[in-house]
Amino acid sequence: MNPRYPRVATVVSALVLSLSACGSESAKPAEFSASSATIVGRADFEYTIPLGSAQRADAGEHLLIFPSRLQARVGQTIRIVNQDDRTHIVGPFSVGPGQTLTQRFSSAGTFEGECTTHPDSAFVLEVAS
Repeated sequence: MNPRYPRVATVVSALVLSLSACGSESAKPAEFSASSATIVGRADFEYTIPLGSAQRADAGEHLLIFPSRLQARVGQTIRIVNQDDRTHIVGPFSVGPGQTLTQRFSSAGTFEGECTTHPDSAFVLEVAS
């Protein structure tokens, strides 16, 4: 195995992750960050995307899984469990089918982006210090 392969794979993975979160950011990238440290126990904000959500949204059903605006504080965490068979975008987060995303907010900022499970397709995340 080429000794450079792990480094290339890490760079490619980081690029894929950075491109997977769609939407438009109203704060500078440095103003919003979430750490990906393992968080054990209950998160401050927990949401589950049930199986069939993408098909229901495609059929025009208004899903109310997430609020259109989430106000959090630095140090709080969000956990999103995607039980659906498609990837879903929730503001700055992209959660693949069968995956669980848990993030701790590490800096203040505001992010406006797409939400594939919300009736108006928008999600605003405000993190205060």
